[in-house]
Amino acid sequence: MVAYILRRLALIPLTLLGIITINFLIVQIAPGGPVERMLAEFQGLNSSSMGSTRTDVSGHQGGTGITQRGNGYRGTQGLDPVLVKRLEQQFGFDKPAPERYVAMLADFAVFDLGESFYKSQSVLSLIADKLPVSLSLGLWSMLLIYGISIPLGIRKAVRDGTPFDAATSAAIFVGYAIPAFLFALLLIVVFAGGRYLEWFPLRGLVSENWAALSTPRKIIDYLWHMVLPVTALTIGGLAQLTMLTKNTFLDEINKQYVLTARAKGLSEDQVLYGHVFRNAMLLVIAGFPSALIATLFTGALLIEVMFSLDGLGLLSFEAVVNRDYPVVFGSLYVFSLIGLVLNVVTDIAYHMVDPRIDFEVRDHG
Repeated sequence: MVAYILRRLALIPLTLLGIITINFLIVQIAPGGPVERMLAEFQGLNSSSMGSTRTDVSGHQGGTGITQRGNGYRGTQGLDPVLVKRLEQQFGFDKPAPERYVAMLADFAVFDLGESFYKSQSVLSLIADKLPVSLSLGLWSMLLIYGISIPLGIRKAVRDGTPFDAATSAAIFVGYAIPAFLFALLLIVVFAGGRYLEWFPLRGLVSENWAALSTPRKIIDYLWHMVLPVTALTIGGLAQLTMLTKNTFLDEINKQYVLTARAKGLSEDQVLYGHVFRNAMLLVIAGFPSALIATLFTGALLIEVMFSLDGLGLLSFEAVVNRDYPVVFGSLYVFSLIGLVLNVVTDIAYHMVDPRIDFEVRDHG
């Protein structure tokens, strides 16, 4: 097992290299960029000062859609070439792409993720500042998803084919069919003063006067703000884990060792939780890293935007919109690293739950 883990850890740098390389190439061919964005702002200022619209070189009105042309940029008419050159140097685009790529890899190797173009702060400190918000959303929602789905899935397996099974299946699939952001919008309209009730706050993780509150009131205020976003994330995540738990338990219940345990006179709870549970939980454990990563860095993105929660999802969204490449690549690097490490942790958990699982034998087989 130790050799297998060491091999998996050795593959992490190669996998990160592939992820970063692919995304770097995508960025190079994508239209727009920080230099173009700044030039567009300067053009807008120039156009406003002239009191009239400017026609760009392609003959269209506006002139703010800046695209690269040769070694320069369209839409630079009327701008000082020295200013354009200074902007390129400021954002590091005065160097060819291969040189920028090699420099980025060298920095990432020592966890130097650079500085944000627009926030005057290092990428690592930005991620550290936003991480508690995303962790709050992710951990609370995962706690609720696992706390509800596993008991519900076990009960559905035991009562397979009954009206309870049919009714709960219909309910969870309705929740699964509604995207989390749409359910969040419904919660806002109904419970956050959108149209009907105003029971919960719409914005932020805590109230503006949070620092002045006593410790018990701080806890209540924090939980009060978490209700709607966590509920929106939880509803969408229940169906998959519930059905996975039910199906794995059904598969185990029909195996020979369960019939043998029942023939020995063991109670149904002893059979279910003493024998079936450990084997059935393997697939549930296997899905935990991907579910956690999806909740933290994908599913929570729109939720953070809708509820104005200043977390990693909102940070990544703003970085992509503003072409803040250090934040884009730095957050991608950290997210990918966490996901790869969690995959190794999953394999270790597999072995701890059932020592009969030997990944080294599987690899050599």
